Amino acid sequence: MTSALIELRNFSRVFTTDTVETHAVEGINLSIRPGEYVSIEGPSGCGKSTLLHLLGLLDEPSSGEYRLSGVPTAEIDAEERARLRNRHIGFVFQSFNLIPEMSVADNVMLPLLYRPGVKADAQRDLALEALEKVGLGKRADHRPAQLSGGQQQRVAIARALVGEPSLILADEPTGNLDQANGDQVMALLEQLHASGSTIVMVTHNAAYAERAARRINMLDGRLV
Repeated sequence: MTSALIELRNFSRVFTTDTVETHAVEGINLSIRPGEYVSIEGPSGCGKSTLLHLLGLLDEPSSGEYRLSGVPTAEIDAEERARLRNRHIGFVFQSFNLIPEMSVADNVMLPLLYRPGVKADAQRDLALEALEKVGLGKRADHRPAQLSGGQQQRVAIARALVGEPSLILADEPTGNLDQANGDQVMALLEQLHASGSTIVMVTHNAAYAERAARRINMLDGRLV
């Protein structure tokens, strides 16, 4: 288990209301090694985004085991989960989730605000370096509204990688983009993978899923 970045054993998430019990993720066994590029695909409602949120420590499983970099996540408290999430995981969402009142550079710096020991000058330097990696170094002082959708998603990717996380989780990263911008974002993810990043991407686009080095299909909360 120590060689895996992600290790899931009998991993499940059940949502319960007064009358309905929904098994969003059920009985997942999965290992992902450092440096892998994995796509998770399946129809809407199959549990793939729920699984990604669980991997990102944004939610907790109902049962089963999740080890991240060898750490059993069920055995740590909320503060340690937040520290682990901030240090090891970068997120890219379909809706970009940029703060419109902040500059591009300030948006990218956000994960570093919760990183002890990183001074303000260093935070900006790291943000500018991340923006250069995604081809937007000259847009650091722009506002998100001054950028195209594809550029905003590249900013979101810069924000995800600014803290040099062990894992990048991308939830439908091309879902709000046209074909041309979607292709650019996919090319960028491939570059990050080639440079050593571990990427887990949820997508409903089969053509984009094929570009990952490893494909996982989900149906009704299970791997198939």
